[in-house]
Amino acid sequence: MLAPLVWLVSESLTKETSAFYLPPSWIPRDPTFENFSAMAELIPFGRMFLNSVIVSVTATAGALLVSLMAAYAFSRLRFRFREGMFALMLAALMVPMQMTIIPVFFLMRNLGLVDTLGSLILPALINVFAIFFFRQYFNSIPRELDEAATLDGAGHGWILFRMLIPLSGPAIAAMTILNFEATWNNYFGPLIFLRTEERMTLPLGLVTLQAGQSGSSVVVFAAITAVVVPALVVFLLFQRAFISSVATAGVRG
Repeated sequence: MLAPLVWLVSESLTKETSAFYLPPSWIPRDPTFENFSAMAELIPFGRMFLNSVIVSVTATAGALLVSLMAAYAFSRLRFRFREGMFALMLAALMVPMQMTIIPVFFLMRNLGLVDTLGSLILPALINVFAIFFFRQYFNSIPRELDEAATLDGAGHGWILFRMLIPLSGPAIAAMTILNFEATWNNYFGPLIFLRTEERMTLPLGLVTLQAGQSGSSVVVFAAITAVVVPALVVFLLFQRAFISSVATAGVRG
């Protein structure tokens, strides 16, 4: 599993004349960082990296907040048509993004958000899977805790933010990884909404670089490495809580 990643990093540090040897070299010959500097000269990498960070962090944080509040409503509150609304929302998971992109595009155009980072952030705030995931996690937490907090005068906000969210650390870590990586690697959305090179994110910039380099230059490997590393760092930071959430999912309830 790690072999392609190791080879990717090795090729990104290899000179053009020494690349693509067979069998592949796991240790770069004459390692150099020239490929990374050349990449920054071919595309506005710094700006694209910043755009990706802004979109990924904002969309992930916003989606977590919206999903946690929606999951609390579906898990703890009693209101008419709750189950029907939840089933209808889950049905949206079966509709691919390609089928809804046209009305979303018209909505973003009417809001004046086309060719802005807001056109990527706003649609990402609603994550149906995250709502379902958190709702199931909240259902595994005893309701007696809510009742005890209510007797002490706690409201819904206190119960959610001071009690349920601290108890849902593994679930939040898992969704942080999934949301961040999905947003960081998103190519379809930027392709539809963004036009200006200075507003592009890294996946779109990577394709632009690859087309300009005919897909064979080691500069492309340097760009891929720069795209992969941040997502890998996020996973390593949250992996323990992520594994914990997966390991306990089958024994809860």
